[in-house]
Amino acid sequence: MATTSVRLDQDLVEKATIMGKALNRTTPKQIEHWAKIGKIMEDNPDFSYDFVKQVIISKAEIEAGKFEPYNFG
Repeated sequence: MATTSVRLDQDLVEKATIMGKALNRTTPKQIEHWAKIGKIMEDNPDFSYDFVKQVIISKAEIEAGKFEPYNFG
């Protein structure tokens, strides 16, 4: 994965550091997480935050092979 240096507001970095520690993420990974959520929500303005969070969790479960198929009917 390519990396690029960017300048960020110090307040944002401090908040990301705090949240990252609470959620066992590095500061850059926390900022990436926020950016990912923001992009999804901008692309899909009708989605709620909870829905977006559950989609991200579901995708991670599928990638880890931890899912059960849902049978309709």
